[in-house]
Amino acid sequence: MHNTQKPDLADLPTASRLLRSTAIAVGVAAALLVAVVLPAEYAVDPTGIGRLLGLTDMGTVKMAIAREAEQEASAATASAPAITAQAPRPPAAAAAAVPAPVQASAPATGAPAAKAEEMTLTLAPGQGVEIKAKMRKGASVTYVWVTDGPKLNFDTHGDGAGISYHGYGKGSESRSEGVLTAAFDGSHGWFWRNRAGKAVTVTLKVTGDFDGLKRLV
Repeated sequence: MHNTQKPDLADLPTASRLLRSTAIAVGVAAALLVAVVLPAEYAVDPTGIGRLLGLTDMGTVKMAIAREAEQEASAATASAPAITAQAPRPPAAAAAAVPAPVQASAPATGAPAAKAEEMTLTLAPGQGVEIKAKMRKGASVTYVWVTDGPKLNFDTHGDGAGISYHGYGKGSESRSEGVLTAAFDGSHGWFWRNRAGKAVTVTLKVTGDFDGLKRLV
């Protein structure tokens, strides 16, 4: 049986040493919180060290993503009437082709003449773009948009006087088509976000009663 040697009291840390070690540990933790955690997580950089290390930019991106997620969640709970009509999807073999704009018949006397317009955009990874058209309440357009392969997150919506957001539909597709009828006077159109990890080209064709396409973002 081995006898354990009792430690010498002189070798044990004193209370003052323990307090000093604890204070140092607390100080280091506080310094890491201010210099690293706050810039990296919340883009708060009181010391300027986070900016030098690139942590503030990381925090800015995280906060932007969090705000975007909150906006999408809020939009999902809002009242969103469905798009008035959805044209049938073509066979898979023809899905990659962009169909020609719907040919409108001659307008009745006093009715606005139908117009057609096309716009093509390329989105970098993570990029969002928005295209809208001015439309009066009750006006309708036939639309089709298609990518060069990958899916895009989309949000079809409108805004106007006193209305910041009115949703018509959202999802993730490589192609969508149908008829969009304006619920009020204002701007109505499409927002896309590229989460595919590579550049994606989208082509939009619109035919009907609207006042031109315009890229907003």
